[in-house]
Amino acid sequence: MLKKILSIAGKSGLYKLVSYGKSMLIVENLETGKRTPAYARDKIVSLGDISIYTLEEDKPLGEVLQALLDKQEGKAVDADVAKDNDALVSLMAQVLPNYDPDRVHLSDIKKLVQWYNLLVATDNTEFKEAQEEPAEDKAE
Repeated sequence: MLKKILSIAGKSGLYKLVSYGKSMLIVENLETGKRTPAYARDKIVSLGDISIYTLEEDKPLGEVLQALLDKQEGKAVDADVAKDNDALVSLMAQVLPNYDPDRVHLSDIKKLVQWYNLLVATDNTEFKEAQEEPAEDKAE
């Protein structure tokens, strides 16, 4: 699901990939539902391609969002927490204890919480990619 959710530089919010055009993408704003073109010159990043720095190996954004969803029991992060820098750092430490505080800045944590709240509000909470079932050998 996260592969089709996009962040576009210079535009607020998140966008859902709707279709491909000749030299553009057709995207839909998750909040308003308004469809607009996004061109090749726009810096477009799929949320499925983002990861968070940790002290060991990078953690895919989907796993971090799922951990946050589990901690919040499916609810949005409280607005008071989202405005308090110390509370945000504490929340990040609870969700991803081994995150790298030298490379994950406060602005990154704020963006993570903002995206999480938007995804929860729009009921886009399938953060982990569906695992393909291994094909069973039916010939015995």
